Amino acid sequence: MKYLVTGGAGFIGSALFYRLMQSPEAHVTIVDKMTYAANPASLAPLESDPRFRLVRADICDLPRMMDLVRAEAPDVIFHLAAETHVDRSIDGAGAFVQTNLVGTFAMLQAARAHFEQARPAGFRFVHVSTDEVFGSLGAEGLFDETTAYDPSSPYSATKAGADHLAHAWHRTYGLPVVVSNCSNNYGPRQFPEKLIPLVLLNALDGKPLPVYGDGLNVRDWLHVEDHADALVRIAEAGVPGQSYAVGGNSEKTNIEIVRLICSLLDARRPSKKPHTDLITYVIDRPGHDRRYAIDAGKIKRDLGWAPSRKFEQGLADTVDWYLANADWWRPLRDGVYAGDRLGKVEA
Repeated sequence: MKYLVTGGAGFIGSALFYRLMQSPEAHVTIVDKMTYAANPASLAPLESDPRFRLVRADICDLPRMMDLVRAEAPDVIFHLAAETHVDRSIDGAGAFVQTNLVGTFAMLQAARAHFEQARPAGFRFVHVSTDEVFGSLGAEGLFDETTAYDPSSPYSATKAGADHLAHAWHRTYGLPVVVSNCSNNYGPRQFPEKLIPLVLLNALDGKPLPVYGDGLNVRDWLHVEDHADALVRIAEAGVPGQSYAVGGNSEKTNIEIVRLICSLLDARRPSKKPHTDLITYVIDRPGHDRRYAIDAGKIKRDLGWAPSRKFEQGLADTVDWYLANADWWRPLRDGVYAGDRLGKVEA
């Protein structure tokens, strides 16, 4: 099997890369612009494997993507490349419009040309998206594949637009597109601006642990390796034109997450005071969705996938990974992102 993975040097992309490479017959080409969120160190353990190729390129470059897909002739394209951080989208929406919309258009066009010319049997274009496209839930209810789109941020709006493009390329051109909408991911190799690594690394440095608003915003947490398993299953058996909601069945408030991390660090790296003393409530993010939660019943019924990791153990394993891999994250903290607040527009 020949796979092309966009954004494969990022958090979810690198987890998918390792999952695919478990098969001795897999050949994986990663195309990545190598922006701030990509890290070559995430791919280093397999960089010399002859079954792997890294192409540094911008997915918005349509002629380049046309040539690349034609040359690689993949059996599956996993499209993960995206600008993903809500706070960054508040500060600068233009990059999100370019990568998430224009980039998705370019990849769909390149995939369409490949599919129409080569007609590869079983070809799939797996478009990887987010539950944030659905907006915010109240105290009850779950997102599923029939939930109406209601994005709140520039990030989620551009991902919603990309989802619509993907579905349209299936309906109009017959491209075998499958869309996934996942809940919040966590695990190894996540860029330090996201909640779990940000809180963990700030705590290690003795810096404040910022909690937006009252800290009671709820997210459904999915281990990134479970997500990678789900994406492989979607590529294998997902029905073209369908969407699959992928969740971790682990709803937690933000303040619960922060306190759990503090407790884990108190046991592993005790300091003079409990790490919870570093918790600092800050002004809320504008347009901050109150609650996300996924009904992953369809992917379980139709494709036989369900998350395998309990959140508490997954979080403990994640903390242990960061403690053991400072050589991965320290250059990012020192030279790329030191933990400063982004998206400071008042709510």
